[in-house]
Amino acid sequence: MTESRPTVVFANFLSDLAVDLNEGQILTQWAQQAPRKAWLLRPGDMFVTPVPLSREFLRYVYELTGVPPESVAVIEVPPAGSVPLARAVREAGLVEHVRALAGDRGAALLPTALDASAIAFARDIGVAVHPYPTVEAAEAALRMTMLLNTKTGFRKTAEHLGMRLPPGRVCPRPQTDDVARELLREYERIVVKPDRSAGGHGMRFVSRDDVRGGAVLPLDTVGGPEGMWVVEECLNVAESVSIQLEVTTSATHALFSGAMRTAHGSFTGYASPLPLSCAHVADELKEWGTALGRHLADHGYAGPFGLDALVDVDGVVYASESNIRRTATTTPHTMVTRLTAGSAEPHPAWSVAKGWTRSPMDFDGALARLRASRLAFDSDRGEGVILYADAPPDGRSWRYAVIARSADDVEEQEATLAEVFEFEDG
Repeated sequence: MTESRPTVVFANFLSDLAVDLNEGQILTQWAQQAPRKAWLLRPGDMFVTPVPLSREFLRYVYELTGVPPESVAVIEVPPAGSVPLARAVREAGLVEHVRALAGDRGAALLPTALDASAIAFARDIGVAVHPYPTVEAAEAALRMTMLLNTKTGFRKTAEHLGMRLPPGRVCPRPQTDDVARELLREYERIVVKPDRSAGGHGMRFVSRDDVRGGAVLPLDTVGGPEGMWVVEECLNVAESVSIQLEVTTSATHALFSGAMRTAHGSFTGYASPLPLSCAHVADELKEWGTALGRHLADHGYAGPFGLDALVDVDGVVYASESNIRRTATTTPHTMVTRLTAGSAEPHPAWSVAKGWTRSPMDFDGALARLRASRLAFDSDRGEGVILYADAPPDGRSWRYAVIARSADDVEEQEATLAEVFEFEDG
């Protein structure tokens, strides 16, 4: 984003880009992360959010970023069920308000997910879609964006681009049971993934014991009765890794890479840079990511994207999926880069994660604990802990980021934070 062009930060987590809109519960859950988009705000910007932000959190963000509160507008959209954010804005009668704030200053919409609803909303309020020159250019990229946010679309493209993939098959839901049994004759364990999902939603790990005696393969309802699924060998994974890149008008740039923290295949956190045990895969990841970026650019896409991969116990890396959108790490990385600009360590180590306290806290209470323990992020030192997503609805499930000089320092601060916040094990 350029600082001179006002941005409408559009937190459309409720999008059909990653999963079907009928997966309302998981989409609503993801939308609770919308407050983190406040770290993107600069003077003149607007923030359209599907969940409210506490005044304490906004004050905290403005203090660390140096943004005058009166220079930005935060538009909280009342709940409207499991509908796209653009529709919720319309139902709340806020379209004219957003259009008036965007004005004629050449503002651009910055959606979390580039989908048809976001493009239609950009037209409604008369702005372009970042980073495209026109709404029409963004719309032209939509087909490829949708395709490569599917597991089947990624496998086909990855094979074409020469990436190493886990052995597997693509099939419609009615055939998954037969395909799974066939693959289990060759592999001890398999993983079954719905075509359109994110964060591990709907994924199943299946062993030979699970289908003995004619037992029916247990599948999530995601994707509907005729949806596509991917059935793959379950690798003996040492690390789940990713590289995040950006397609611009001139080239594809690698932004950062790291290791994903997962539980039963679901994303729970991230640490950058790559651990030393995976340093040998960095070049291959970058090669694959750059090739995917060229492919995206050839089909009109511009903006950030991620490539996920698995490193097995033998150190071999396998591409697993692509996320052609702003991912769970895009905004935290922007925040880290912004808060450490000009610090002694230009490329700090950092992590994002989630911990559960034994008892509820409000935002000011949590921040007071950080400051009393001297863990709170210090702008002069360019390191510390940040409460980057506001107080959680339950007061217990806190999302945080840690910035430090090295991966070891990040781990040390996280261990201290767990003690200070009295996080529960597991």
